[in-house]
Order: sequence, then structure tokens, then C-alpha cells
Amino acid sequence: MNAPAPQISATVRTFAQRLSSTRRGARLARLLAVERLQAWQVSPAVTERAEQIVAELATNAALHGRVQGRDFQVSLTLDVATDTVRVSVTDARGEQLPIPRADFETPMDSESGRGLLLVAALADRWGTEQYPPSGKTTWAEVSPRSD
Repeated sequence: MNAPAPQISATVRTFAQRLSSTRRGARLARLLAVERLQAWQVSPAVTERAEQIVAELATNAALHGRVQGRDFQVSLTLDVATDTVRVSVTDARGEQLPIPRADFETPMDSESGRGLLLVAALADRWGTEQYPPSGKTTWAEVSPRSD
């Protein structure tokens, strides 16, 4: 008699999507991320923080990481056991690594320059890795806070 194979529940869920390196692609990245996180039933607090992080990193990829004819990729990884989400955005400009700026370095009337400050404030951890042969991946992790 054959016994049924034991079912192993998924402890990690993943999602990845390539998008055009445009403002529209960045907006779509945010919308897709929210849809996926809600489908995974991630807590609203984590989803809201991850949404803002995706918006900032995807916008940076479209504006600063853009290479004509090359897309960027947004990826989400959920560790179900801890409700921790890892957001990763990969673009084609590996020579331009993001540098977090101190708040006083951005002119008060500037419309940009604060995105990584937001990422640092919203994420538990974040960083950048080279993506061979010529790109980079900027990532951030968000988990439930015990505020």
C-alpha cells in the first residue's frame, strides 16, 4: 500500500516582474506589489511600508538606473513564518550605487533627493548588491514592528 507523500507547507513565497524603466513602470511596480502582498495576506502595517519602499526603489530604478532599452525588475519574497517581506529592485546601472544622503544635504526646495531617507526609515534593513554583468539590486526588508 502506498502512503500519500507528506505535504510541506511553503514557508517562502516569491514574486518577480520585469517592467519598463519609465514612471509608468514604477507606478505599476507599486500596484503589483500591493496586489501580491494582499493576496499573500501580509499584515496591513507591513504591506504599507513595503508599498512605499517599492515606490521609492522603482522610481529610482526608472529615473537613475535607466539604460535605454533595458527594463528593471521588482521582486518580493515573503517569509511566512515571520511575516517578513524582502523587496528587491534590480536595474541596469551598476556603476551608480545609491548613496544615502544626510537630510541636510538636500535643499529644502528640492523635489527629489529624499527617497533613500524614506527607505531607511521604513525598512528594518536595506542595502545594495552588484548584479552581474553590469547592474545592481537595491533591497529592503520589512517585518512586523512591536511598537
